[in-house]
Amino acid sequence: MSRPVIGISTYQDQARWGVWEMPAVLLPAGYPRLVRAAGGLAVLLPPDDAEDAARDTVAALDGLVIAGGADVEPARYGAVADPRTGPPARERDAWELALIRAAVEQEVPLLGICRGMQLLNVALGGTLVQHLEDHTGGLGVFGSHPVVPVPGTAYADAVPETAMVPAYHHQAVDRLGGGLVASAHAPDGTVEAVELPGRASLVLGVQWHPEMGEDTRVMAALVRAAGERSRSPRTPARRSPAPRTPVS
Repeated sequence: MSRPVIGISTYQDQARWGVWEMPAVLLPAGYPRLVRAAGGLAVLLPPDDAEDAARDTVAALDGLVIAGGADVEPARYGAVADPRTGPPARERDAWELALIRAAVEQEVPLLGICRGMQLLNVALGGTLVQHLEDHTGGLGVFGSHPVVPVPGTAYADAVPETAMVPAYHHQAVDRLGGGLVASAHAPDGTVEAVELPGRASLVLGVQWHPEMGEDTRVMAALVRAAGERSRSPRTPARRSPAPRTPVS
């Protein structure tokens, strides 16, 4: 049986290698490594600027990962930027929001990681806490803390016990987006996982960085759901503008 095809969002930034310094499409290597370890086939999704491109891209996948990275622009959820919020990545926000909407519409299994979870929440009309303390190990260093699953959720099915996770973030979910439920928490009450129940496909977000650890269970849950999709009829990509939660 062929491995499920898992697309991972990437971003454009200035990079240097060999004698070259120029714009490059980037993604930390831990993401495709985790997909492979969980039994999937990783493909990287360079940014695009067209809604149709997102729908066509997602229609070709068995599963989708929205990767971590820059802070979501507060205007996306109707807030004024806190001085501690990072500079906006508007092109990336637009592309990944389009991918999320397409995955939800087409019932493609979706996993949002850190920023990806936050963007999933924003895409469904939720808001974010723009700054909190003690969820990193210091500047450029991943921290570690326990995450407690909520019984009866898809996340708890994948990871039923309290688990130590690698974390690096200073923003978090505030008001949950429409239909989302919290499926894990940190000891301080921070929402550490969200999901969209009652759907044919998995829609899950985690606030930590599983690609920086050894535990493959969260990604394995996505790959299993993607495998089920790969064996079922596809929902065609929609060509007309899709209904969506208003996002500025």
